[in-house]
Order: sequence, then structure tokens, then C-alpha cells
Amino acid sequence: MECLLGLLAATGLRVSEALHLQQGDVDLSQGLLTVRHTKFRKSRYVPLHPTVIQAMTAYASLRDQLLPPPRAPDFFLRDDGRALCYTHVLHAFQRIRAQLGWDRELQPRPRLYDLRHTFACNRLLRWYQEGIDVHWAMPLLTTYLGHVKVTDTYWYLTAIPALMAIAAERFECMATSSDEEVTS
Repeated sequence: MECLLGLLAATGLRVSEALHLQQGDVDLSQGLLTVRHTKFRKSRYVPLHPTVIQAMTAYASLRDQLLPPPRAPDFFLRDDGRALCYTHVLHAFQRIRAQLGWDRELQPRPRLYDLRHTFACNRLLRWYQEGIDVHWAMPLLTTYLGHVKVTDTYWYLTAIPALMAIAAERFECMATSSDEEVTS
């Protein structure tokens, strides 16, 4: 679970995309995932950060050591060598959430999907902080997340107050500079 949840948090993959990864889809030497036939029947490549490669390499090594062949072709496997399924992941996530006290402290309770949401929002925040033109970069994030339309990705701009504040500030600066140009 540690490797799977870490992968979701670090890449913004959908849970189903991570669970459908086959061992041949995971190229750790190149640091690249091939995500096939996703929600919208599209495929894409997802580059991995070196820390993710390290964690997935450790997981794969331990998996292969503990599970004798033949194993399922899936990358993420249960202790009995069969493919990990969503209900197992959800159950494990709920147990982890309870152990961390999030069920008592946080309302609404964090969901598995929130890992994807947090990834996208953090990427947008970092772009704003780095001065990157988010309007130009948004199609890159759209492709990376496997969205069909850029408007599906723009939804994340409205998702958290910090992003709304930055967007409002940028808009205000643009509007002010436009007003100054008109009056000069």
C-alpha cells in the first residue's frame, strides 16, 4: 500500500490507472509508466520522479522475492500473487485514515481521489509560485492527467482558496495594467 499510495500522490494517477498497470507498463530504468486505455480510452506516458522510481524498484524487488512465479502480470499484487483490486485498496486506505485519526479530525474525510486532486492543485500552485504562465502550461497538465479537455483541468483552479486568490491577484494585475495602458 505504501508504494501504491505514494505513486498516486506523486503522479496524480487515477486509482484505476495505477491498479491496471501491468509489469510491462512500468519501465523503471527509463522512469516511465505507460498508462493504457484510461477513462477516456486514451493512453499516455507518465514520467516518474527519481524518488518514485526508487520506491517502485524496492516494491518490485520485494514483490518478486516474496511471490513465487507464476504471478499475475499486474504490477501491484496482493500477498497471494493475484492482482490488487479497488476494494482492497479502499479498505486499506480507510484503515490508514482511521489510524491517523483523520476520521475524527477531518470532515469531510479524505478520499483516495483526493490524492489526485491534491497533486493537480499543488502542481498549479508551484507553477504560480515559479512565475510560470499557467495558461500556457495547463494543456501540459491536461495531457499528463489524461483529461480529454483542458476545461476538465481548469476545474482544479476553483478547487482551493489559495489557487483562487492567486488567480484573482493575477487577474487584478492584468486588469490594472490594461487600465493604465488605456489612460496613457
